Amino acid sequence: MAEKKLLLIDGNSVAFRAFYALYNSVDRFTNHDGLHTNALYGFNTMLDKLLKTEEPSNILVAFDAGKKTFRTEKFAAYKGNRNKTPKELTEQLPYFPDLLAGYGIKSYQLVNFEADDIIGTMAKAAENQGYQVTIVTGDRDLTQLTTDKVTVAVTKKGVSEVEYYTPEYIAEKFAGLNPRQIIDMKALVGDSSDNYPGVTKVGEKTAIKLLTQYDSVEGIYQNIEQMKQSKLKENLLNDREVAFLCKNLAEIRQDAPVEISLADTKWTGVDDEKLRTFYQEMDFKSFLSKMQVSEEKTAAPLEYTVLTAANLDLISERQPKEVAFYLEMDGPNYHKAELTGFSLKLDDSYFVSRNCQLLKQPALKELLAKQAVDVFDVKRTYVGLKRLGLDLARVDFDLLLVSYLLDNSENSNDLGILAQAHGYQEIASDEVVYGKGAKFKLPSDDDVYFEHLVHKVKAIAALKADLYQQLKANQQEQLYFEMERPLSLVLAEMELAGIKVDTDCLESMQSKFKERLAEIEQVIYQEAGKEFNINSPKQLGTVLFEDLGLPYAKKTKTGYSTAAPILEKLQGQAPIVDNILQYRQLAKLQSTYVEGLLKVADEADHKVHTRYTQTLTATGRLSSVDPNLQNIPVRLEEGRKIRQAFVPSKPGWEIFSSDYSQIELRVLAHISGDENMQAAFKRGLDIHANTAMNIFNLDSPDEVTPNLRRQAKAVNFGIVYGISDFGLARNIGITNKEAKTFIDNYFAAFPGVHQYMQKSVALAKKQGYVETLFKRRRYLPDIHAKNFNLRSFAERTAMNTPIQGSAADIIKVAMIRMNEMLAKENLAAKMLLQVHDELIFEAPKEEIPILERLVPEVMDSAVKLTVPLKVESKHGRSWFDAK
Repeated sequence: MAEKKLLLIDGNSVAFRAFYALYNSVDRFTNHDGLHTNALYGFNTMLDKLLKTEEPSNILVAFDAGKKTFRTEKFAAYKGNRNKTPKELTEQLPYFPDLLAGYGIKSYQLVNFEADDIIGTMAKAAENQGYQVTIVTGDRDLTQLTTDKVTVAVTKKGVSEVEYYTPEYIAEKFAGLNPRQIIDMKALVGDSSDNYPGVTKVGEKTAIKLLTQYDSVEGIYQNIEQMKQSKLKENLLNDREVAFLCKNLAEIRQDAPVEISLADTKWTGVDDEKLRTFYQEMDFKSFLSKMQVSEEKTAAPLEYTVLTAANLDLISERQPKEVAFYLEMDGPNYHKAELTGFSLKLDDSYFVSRNCQLLKQPALKELLAKQAVDVFDVKRTYVGLKRLGLDLARVDFDLLLVSYLLDNSENSNDLGILAQAHGYQEIASDEVVYGKGAKFKLPSDDDVYFEHLVHKVKAIAALKADLYQQLKANQQEQLYFEMERPLSLVLAEMELAGIKVDTDCLESMQSKFKERLAEIEQVIYQEAGKEFNINSPKQLGTVLFEDLGLPYAKKTKTGYSTAAPILEKLQGQAPIVDNILQYRQLAKLQSTYVEGLLKVADEADHKVHTRYTQTLTATGRLSSVDPNLQNIPVRLEEGRKIRQAFVPSKPGWEIFSSDYSQIELRVLAHISGDENMQAAFKRGLDIHANTAMNIFNLDSPDEVTPNLRRQAKAVNFGIVYGISDFGLARNIGITNKEAKTFIDNYFAAFPGVHQYMQKSVALAKKQGYVETLFKRRRYLPDIHAKNFNLRSFAERTAMNTPIQGSAADIIKVAMIRMNEMLAKENLAAKMLLQVHDELIFEAPKEEIPILERLVPEVMDSAVKLTVPLKVESKHGRSWFDAK
């Protein structure tokens, strides 16, 4: 006979713990409707773990029915000091019953009683009927319920770890007390969380001593006359009524009038349909993926053929109409990862193999070189095949790219997760099948591995028609077919080409940076009056805020915060602060860029091959990884000099750079239709000086000082990002009132911009998204959020996304056309990098004059705006010289 085991969960307590465990990520955990989900997510994670470790036969989750209970009737201030529950948690509480229903778990609440009393009553009933009971809570009050058959698991570190209380553990922890004496101890000590006082000046140690001698509150007062006269005795006598009231409040009832029986708590397992619906509503993609694995084990297996050199005639004999292809690798960096297998779907037939060398055989080579194929991530696939010396002739459908265009939040590089997000559930995620992080490992079992690879091509094919239909409905076909898909091949060629770095130059910088860091380090030690670990926030905080007495803005449990924003506020108050900031900047340049580039440069040709992520940003901008060549700091002279290490790959060649000038402001002028801004650009005026004249009421450009131009520039770009008067004031060091005047003057000078911003927010509220000039969408689920910060961010995003996104789209068009032009003109020049609004090429010196004419011509005409685009070009022996 199976063991009878009851699992009792303190719903409110654990939900509260789950919420705060993921509190720092609360704004990241939202579903498509803007509902916060971090508490639900954390609670779900805990449930998964508990069901595996406890294997209960019965489960009940108890919730509080309200704030008023029999305890508040006895003591009005009971729990009266608690802060109001955060609304981000409050909005999640109504959804816990749906989560529990999906798990097939009974939940219950009882008017006038707390969840603790339900748990106490059910625990006693279960113990009487021979059950083993585990209580899970974040509240140590319930440890009083511990017996030989009842264990209380108190959560710590959020909900990921628990501390198990048994009678033996309680005796060890509280100097020999038994579980029921926990009630008496709380009566004497009081409980600040529940807001009852206890006996004056009686702490835990004194309470334990009294209970060891007298057993209980009743025993103490029965023997109080025999106690020696002392302040303790005086306090006990004065607080007699308080002590007995607090014991009554502290004691959990085990006779509450619950209307459910143990039979009602019988757990028969998960309701798959309800749980899947709940996960889809909450956008819990990882949980959906885990569900899928267990379902796959019972689903009918796919029929597929394992390809070998002996049966490739099965491919050559076919002339398929539809081909889906997936190339597997053992890591995200597809320039270096091992190619570990592939799968094919030819019409309704599936093929799979671990041997990627088979792709070089004529049957497969010709298929990929002639047939249009459907893939997941065309750029990754193209580069992987190029490593084998193979060509990918034509790609039709790219699941990753299309998904990203339909909703930029659907951009996981895990095909299974992405497919599930689009409602296709017949596939597990890589994380579930292969593991994650250090646990990542491809299955050695061919059946498991091949089944997963085949499901990938099946998912690609299954989603094609529906997602193409959505593209058409969104008027995004041109965005995909004419921009994103061709761009992915341009980026692939750029990545494969790489850019050469002068390792000698980097090693020289490394030596100089090391010397400079050592010098600054000694200066800091002198200013501190002692040596310490500059990279230790704890030691640095002690030096700055205790030894030197600087004002501190934030102190945590681990010490003083020494984050950059806090130190920046202290600049000028002590020389050590400026030196520490400089030290940090140089140290980051040294480790991230100088040493980082030396690590990734190819030993043979000294090239680095960055990867461009096409589906990461919400605005459509490209990002660069492994290494990131877009974030090399250029405000610091030392940062700019790092660009000296980027050089042409051949002697007699130069680096050529072309950069769009003020493209976002030109896009703003076009989109807003503001006549004054458009006129300034058409006349070729300095837009920042022109803005300065308007917001500072100046009559002539000659009156615009460098500082006024700098402030006007901050206003120009701040407006693009929906900056507030507070934000502008902080950025340029003026008062909020002055900043508001600047912004008001700006909108008076450029009324079309103000109207555009208002219309963008109104449109976002109406349709839930905004678009770029090229129909790229960004959905804004928080545009109607009750939370002011979330709603304000969504409104600012509605204003700036069409501008930022359109600027990103324009340079993408320029890249595609520039690549075509280089081929058409039969030039040796190559496009190597894209860094925000800048394109970097390498070319023979004799082709530089051609590029000086050709590149601006192509970039200027990438799109027709109501104002002219402007491109600035330079060239030289290195990227530094070309800036």
